[in-house]
Amino acid sequence: MIVLGLTGSIGMGKSTTAKMFAEAGVPVHDSDEAVHRLYAGKAAPLVEAAFPGTTVSGAVDRAKLAGPVLGDAAALKRLEAIIHPLVRADADAFLARNRAAGAPLVVLDIPLLFETGGRGRVDKVVVVTAPADIQRARVLARPGMSEAKLAAILARQVPDAEKRRQADFIVDTSQGFDVARASVNAIIAELTGDKSGA
Repeated sequence: MIVLGLTGSIGMGKSTTAKMFAEAGVPVHDSDEAVHRLYAGKAAPLVEAAFPGTTVSGAVDRAKLAGPVLGDAAALKRLEAIIHPLVRADADAFLARNRAAGAPLVVLDIPLLFETGGRGRVDKVVVVTAPADIQRARVLARPGMSEAKLAAILARQVPDAEKRRQADFIVDTSQGFDVARASVNAIIAELTGDKSGA
């Protein structure tokens, strides 16, 4: 089974690209989705213990958590020390299930793949990219996003050029869905040996 890491900076179209892999029949583990699940489950009491007042009705309230964490490197490290091992265990269970099922290819969608030293967990890496002006316009159009928030997020991420340098495959989402989907299908064909272009 080939484990393909999917990553890309904020606003590059990574989630859309992950959906394209899923639509093509490739099992995808979404780290962000796993965090949402964990925040509503086993991570909630751990986060509340570390950051009192950040849970509501037994689930982490992301807006309340952002206050003490955003812009505080030490607090962010404490949060990551709680969440990253839980997400990794969730991903390991996903890999075990798909390996047992005989899947030829799976995707680990990991936004901070390079930042968290995840390169060694995957066989190949796909970096989703777009020009900086398109990225910026996409991110600033999101509700609650500001220049300051975007700057804080980008400061934590490995620059796009460096990600592209380390990539085995690149999907450029600035050319539209059809071009991105063709790139995804070509990657799947190359890795699985399926030349039908399905």
